[in-house]
Amino acid sequence: MFEPSYDRYSRPLPGAFGRERKILSVRSPQRLKLNFNSQTMKDILKDLQDIAGTRARASYSERLCYATDASQVEGLPDYVVRPGSTQEVSRILRLCHEMEVFVTARGAGTGLSGGASPVRGGVVLDMSGMNRILEMDLPNLQVIVEPGVVHEELNRRLSSHGFFFPPDPGSSAMCTIGGMISNNASGMRSVKYGTTRQYVLDLTVVLADGRIINTGSRVLKSSAGYDLTRLFVGAEGTLGVITRAGLRVVPVPRSRKLVLAAFPDAETAGRAVQEVFSAGITPSACEILDHITLQVLKRCDPGLKLPDRGDVILFEVDGTESSTLESARQIAGVCRPRATRIDIAGSKDEMDHLWAARRLVGAAISRLDPNKSRIYVGEDVGVPIREIPELLRKVQGIVNKLGLPAMKYGHIGDGNLHVALFIDPCDPEDRQKALQAADSIHRAALELGGTVSSEHGIGLARAQYMKDQVGESLTVMRAVKKALDEKGILNPGKLGL
Repeated sequence: MFEPSYDRYSRPLPGAFGRERKILSVRSPQRLKLNFNSQTMKDILKDLQDIAGTRARASYSERLCYATDASQVEGLPDYVVRPGSTQEVSRILRLCHEMEVFVTARGAGTGLSGGASPVRGGVVLDMSGMNRILEMDLPNLQVIVEPGVVHEELNRRLSSHGFFFPPDPGSSAMCTIGGMISNNASGMRSVKYGTTRQYVLDLTVVLADGRIINTGSRVLKSSAGYDLTRLFVGAEGTLGVITRAGLRVVPVPRSRKLVLAAFPDAETAGRAVQEVFSAGITPSACEILDHITLQVLKRCDPGLKLPDRGDVILFEVDGTESSTLESARQIAGVCRPRATRIDIAGSKDEMDHLWAARRLVGAAISRLDPNKSRIYVGEDVGVPIREIPELLRKVQGIVNKLGLPAMKYGHIGDGNLHVALFIDPCDPEDRQKALQAADSIHRAALELGGTVSSEHGIGLARAQYMKDQVGESLTVMRAVKKALDEKGILNPGKLGL
């Protein structure tokens, strides 16, 4: 088994087959070929160009552009290929399977766990060019899309027909549907609407040896055999490459209301969330913004109507005009005994302004550091809702002990907390503190019966925790991996496989 003993903040790994690099096959009885000579590498490039033409490249500058996703996990591919069809992907994988070349599929590169980083070189398949909305079958509540379709663009097209695709990640303006499926993305409205997994009806997938399969159907439910569709959702490209998806969509709600409730501290805010759910109210979104996050957002946009102190919960409800108004008033009533301030947003523009600011939290972090030397390292843990106050207490204790600036924000309504640690990646002490804090946060979540990743995925950054989280299930996952990818060429090193 590949055990990642890899510094998340290190520089790129060497990327040529002829250079020294420790690469093991993933639970495979044989090793992948490591020492191709220069002529063989040229032959592979020619074969790739025979399939994809000028969309297959191997220049250093091109490869460097694909060395990482939005995380600090880096590697260097040997080739970059931008396929244009399912058949091209099939031919590419058939070639890589025969030559025993690693393949990492990539969408927009917005992932935060190293899932699209080619940490053992090989081919990066850039799927962003396969970006067509193939069919809008709205009478059947579904659309058929290619994996490179950007989430926000899909919803823009759907909105004119009165529908939307509910998963709502913060990177909506950039992330692709293929990446969302591969990581089972969710986001701010997952409290009510769930994760990507609930909306995938069918997938066209190319397996490691080039075979093409369809996993589902166009019906809204089916009990025919194994649920292969769900197997590939969240698999992070380790079992196959998605080239088409059938997605369920839902009508846009008629009305939305937003309640802003401020509390003296994060633990109190967490208890208020529990009380709202206990009162039988299910918000469509429920977000926490701690006091440092509020400072960041107000520096970025002084016009935001946010409190100067405390920790804030944003509750959104949707439905009809009367039902949303009633739910908003109920939430305000439940929160009032603990809150220092409660507001109900007065207009759609005000709501949209607040949500747009929430999406920019990661980008706005630079405002805390005028010297621009610090970066944001984000953790993505989740716990059962009843454990939210305890998780918030533990996280605050961890960052206080290490003296690391940090923000706490995220989808608290489904137990998902993001912790943004600020570090100078060039400072060894800062790097060590960040690794220590991240490890303590992950283990705190596990101790509370939670997960080390609620939506960002495992990738390489969190692979070391898979055994602790899933136990013997990891053995079953490895058996599935071996059955579908015997040579271990697909996204090696990820998911702890």
